[in-house]
Amino acid sequence: MDLSTTYMGLKLKHPIVASASPLSHTLDGIRALEEGGASAIVLYSLFEEQIEGESHMLDHYLSYGTETFAEALDYFPDLDNYNIGPEQYLNLIRAAKAEVNVPIIASLNGVSTGGWIEYATRMEEAGADALELNIYYIATDPTVSSAEVEELYLNIVRAVRAAVKIPIAIKVGPFFSSFANMAVRLVEAGADALVIFNRFYQPDLDLEALEVVPNLVLSRSDELRLPLRWTAILDGKVKTDIAITSGVHTYEDVLKGLMAGASVTMMTSELLRSGAGRVNEIIGDLRSWMDEHEYVSVKQMRGSMSQRNVAQPDAFMRANYMKVLQSWQSDPTSVKIR
Repeated sequence: MDLSTTYMGLKLKHPIVASASPLSHTLDGIRALEEGGASAIVLYSLFEEQIEGESHMLDHYLSYGTETFAEALDYFPDLDNYNIGPEQYLNLIRAAKAEVNVPIIASLNGVSTGGWIEYATRMEEAGADALELNIYYIATDPTVSSAEVEELYLNIVRAVRAAVKIPIAIKVGPFFSSFANMAVRLVEAGADALVIFNRFYQPDLDLEALEVVPNLVLSRSDELRLPLRWTAILDGKVKTDIAITSGVHTYEDVLKGLMAGASVTMMTSELLRSGAGRVNEIIGDLRSWMDEHEYVSVKQMRGSMSQRNVAQPDAFMRANYMKVLQSWQSDPTSVKIR
């Protein structure tokens, strides 16, 4: 049985990749992920704000006026302690490449075309096998058009592509008015893979303290449906690799991702809950299912249930919306008349 796959030209022993998380924050964590079975590891993200902060300009502007009122002190995290700094990040890449045998994918998170992009080159020089560019941008200014937002994304991709020769994956959210078109343009701009989708963590409201507070909620398997749908739609239409992230927790989730057309599936929440060794457990279950259903390779099943290969391609379109609404039926015994 051949579980191998390729992702951005990287040969992987199987299609489960450890996505960016606190588990890849240290060399010990990276070793544990490899021992636990991950076929490749995406390092914890290095943020544009951290890189800019190295010049002390960011610290000046963030701290200016913070003593005006107490709440201002909590607006931004202490970036020195929020994550490892730029130089330490590069050292982590070097150490990881020396210690583990699976591909190491660096992660760069930013929203502008500033000087931070030069760190893509430095990550390449440090030995990263590929780069995941995480563009986490929320357009809140009503004067900024959707076209301007799209161009911001494309300009970042073009700038990074011009800076490095290693493969680039683009991790984006689903909030584009025409995601299929945007996917094509991202590839034309230089993306070697699309990672779908970024989870835009939402703040919560503390009703007692009357504060806006961060609230990290780990994903569930039912969150797989959105990236699964778009992977199935894009398979064969966009000439690039697709990685599904968000909602991958079980071997069934992995199978669905592959059959929709993904080259790899990425996992974080399940590893945070169950430990790095969970990957090996899922691989065992995957082998058993493939053996029972007479599949001999991942390549054989990849894209077998994408929109272009299923008997009813409309199932991924508007027709499914109507069928879902009609599928719910209440239990007559549970209805109470008042």
